Amino acid sequence: MRAVDIRSRFALPLLRSIDRQTALVLTGWTLIFITVPILLWTLGQAGLTVGIALGVLAQVSAVLFVTLRAWGTRRTQLAYGITLVVAWASEFIGHNTGFPFGDYIYTDRFQPQLGGVPLLVPLAWLMMLPPAWAVGRALAGRWGGAGFVAASAVAMTAWDFFLDPQMVNWNVWQWESAGGLTYFGIPPVNFAGWLLVTALITLLVRPRDLPLAPLLAIYAITWALQFIGQLFFWGLPGPALVGSLVMGTVFALALLRLRKGAP
Repeated sequence: MRAVDIRSRFALPLLRSIDRQTALVLTGWTLIFITVPILLWTLGQAGLTVGIALGVLAQVSAVLFVTLRAWGTRRTQLAYGITLVVAWASEFIGHNTGFPFGDYIYTDRFQPQLGGVPLLVPLAWLMMLPPAWAVGRALAGRWGGAGFVAASAVAMTAWDFFLDPQMVNWNVWQWESAGGLTYFGIPPVNFAGWLLVTALITLLVRPRDLPLAPLLAIYAITWALQFIGQLFFWGLPGPALVGSLVMGTVFALALLRLRKGAP
């Protein structure tokens, strides 16, 4: 099935199912995200730091808006609380012990920090986990269970093929030693850690009744913006191409699965 057929037969109807309020929220988040290069050009490195923080907070707000409407306050608070605690704990253990991501350290670029972990980092997990769950639900269909957990972990980890090289390039964290075979300086164990932590959070939260259309839109927009940013603005053509291939393939498979009426 050609990409144009996927767009015309499923992706576009999916986007049209997003209501006007949600569309405005997603548009606002996207506009904030694309101001990051402008802030760098006008304010230098300080502007880049502010831009990254604003981008994360804007995406968290967009995901929060979408999930609150679908889940209500109590379920959303529980899901987000579990996600933030486990994400912070995994990063705290990770940068102190090397498990499960490998040996890395956080720089002091982002403040405040708790236990040496910038508080923006658990929020970054939060901003992409619900979209990854939506992709996982689309891929797993009605099977749920282990299939949904595994598919969600793959969808989340696919994003890290963009994220890790970019954050190292921006001096947010650094690998202490990544000898041997690496992905643009990132050790393979890091991706195994992402799979593990995503699977753990998914098992604990057990997300259901996911608002697929807006969350899939957030996943797709993130994919597109990361590709454009790394290729044209950040000087990272390798991660841009590989990340686009990995994340794009996962998303395309999710669309194909949805088109067959799996969920």
